[in-house]
Amino acid sequence: MHFKLILAFVEDSKTDKVMDAAREAGATGATIINNARGEGLLQKKTFFGLSLETQRDVLLFLVEEHLSRDILETICDVGEFDSSPGTGIAIQIDVEDAVGVGHQIEKLTEVVEAKL
Repeated sequence: MHFKLILAFVEDSKTDKVMDAAREAGATGATIINNARGEGLLQKKTFFGLSLETQRDVLLFLVEEHLSRDILETICDVGEFDSSPGTGIAIQIDVEDAVGVGHQIEKLTEVVEAKL
């Protein structure tokens, strides 16, 4: 079984909605890193030296490759990434190998075989 790593940079207020939607799309879980910060094309404004930007969470999903595109598009839709700038981004990366996922492979095998 082959996997992809989806990294999603999400506004912290949308993390729970994105997590729920990703699970419905086939993700079996994620690792969440809280309080990340980033900048896009335009620098964020400050007020007396304090940043006015919202905090981000980084969500790391290890997903089966046949499910990855649907999960990625679901994250984009629910996170409203294409609706307005600065709401978040998501990327997927090929994973060469993974360990510690044997319990997930049993569940994913049925799902992927039904999809193919």
